[in-house]
Amino acid sequence: MLVILQRGYDELSHEAARIVASAVRKKPSLIAGLATGHTLVGTYGELVRMHKQEGLDFSRVVTFNLDEYVGLSPNHPQSFHDFMRRNFFDHVNVDPANIHIPNVSLNDNHEEYCSCYEASVRRAGESTCSF
Repeated sequence: MLVILQRGYDELSHEAARIVASAVRKKPSLIAGLATGHTLVGTYGELVRMHKQEGLDFSRVVTFNLDEYVGLSPNHPQSFHDFMRRNFFDHVNVDPANIHIPNVSLNDNHEEYCSCYEASVRRAGESTCSF
């Protein structure tokens, strides 16, 4: 496990963004698992800055968000879809076809939908886990 200590939130956000940017530069078709929440706003902001000022290219990155609220439409202002658009996707060049965020409002069978979503994540990347 990698533990990074920083003096504060801004420094931590910059370091997290630097790590992500390095991974994107090494593998432009990176498959990234993304989370939402206040903690990541600074990291997403720094990635947006890197995109706009340094040309960090997200055009081939594939993203999978980790979660979404059941019962909220993707356009609801409290949905994770909306959070990701406002804080990241609307400001960088991730191909919309490569953005995956659970949309549990599409299906009443949440177990089936989640199994399908998880299978999509597995198909997208190479498994590096060995148990």
